[in-house]
Amino acid sequence: MIKIGDIKLCDFPLLLAPMEDVSDPPFRALCKEQGADVVYTEFISSEGLIRDAAKSIKKLDIYEKERPVGIQIFGANLESMLRTVEIVEKSNPDIIDINFGCPVKKVVCKGAGAGILKDIDLMVRLTEAMVKHTNLPITVKTRLGWDENSIKIVEVAERLQDVGCKAISIHGRTRAQMYKGEADWSHIAAVKNNSRMHIPIFGNGDVNSPERAMEMRDKFGLDGAMIGRASIGNPWFFKQVKHFFETGEHLPEITVADRVEMARRHLQMEIEWKGVEIVGVMETRRHYTNYFKGIPDFKEYRLKMVKSDSAKDVYDVFDEVLQKFA
Repeated sequence: MIKIGDIKLCDFPLLLAPMEDVSDPPFRALCKEQGADVVYTEFISSEGLIRDAAKSIKKLDIYEKERPVGIQIFGANLESMLRTVEIVEKSNPDIIDINFGCPVKKVVCKGAGAGILKDIDLMVRLTEAMVKHTNLPITVKTRLGWDENSIKIVEVAERLQDVGCKAISIHGRTRAQMYKGEADWSHIAAVKNNSRMHIPIFGNGDVNSPERAMEMRDKFGLDGAMIGRASIGNPWFFKQVKHFFETGEHLPEITVADRVEMARRHLQMEIEWKGVEIVGVMETRRHYTNYFKGIPDFKEYRLKMVKSDSAKDVYDVFDEVLQKFA
């Protein structure tokens, strides 16, 4: 059994990674239905929350069916991060996660996300202060280091654990790599195999098949896998991995009818959550390419989906897809 603080999880849990413009409540709910053990919100700016920015506040929406759910925040100012903890606590999450890994320039240039990998002392101070400021478990998501010449993740993980961090998710790339090249899980394994470590260590990066998830578990010995890009347009990924673990076999390929049904539900849930039809329609557009990935001669239908401004028009395209491909 794996535990994050007092939260009990199965052996080798599967976590839905926090992804900007992806891991909102509708998508999290679909992934939870399909076997995700822990889900995380989109990452939320501490400065945005303090300014009461509407987009940041909306990201605090969580629902009972998602639990255990973590709210992820990022920032580099100690006072702002502590004020953010107080705001986040009101949403009653199970976990507060700190993003020390986002490689995007607009985040890094403010010293937040992966930018803080240039100042490990500040990373540790922020974590320690937040641990002391809340009774909720504080976890961290980070990368191996700023670049290949500054990989000190074993030492960093020790220090984070020593100040009270309850779990660490590590993306197997440096900030300099962004999302290029292959994730190097050997450094994550070195953290897990450090005899001083006793908190869960989750691997992230390139977990794109059930076989890769099994490799992360059996070869690298990690405590769980955090799933990001492989789940976009494929909430079934969690079920696929768990089935493979249990049977050694793959589930049958997802049918076109199943894809349409999932996309339809996703759109309906998005409209309900946003409360405005056109907003829900636009927010779901980015998922269609992934839901219908690999279907030959699909471009015509994908273009119709992303250009439609009403739910009825999108549903009509779904019906066309069923008639054509199912």
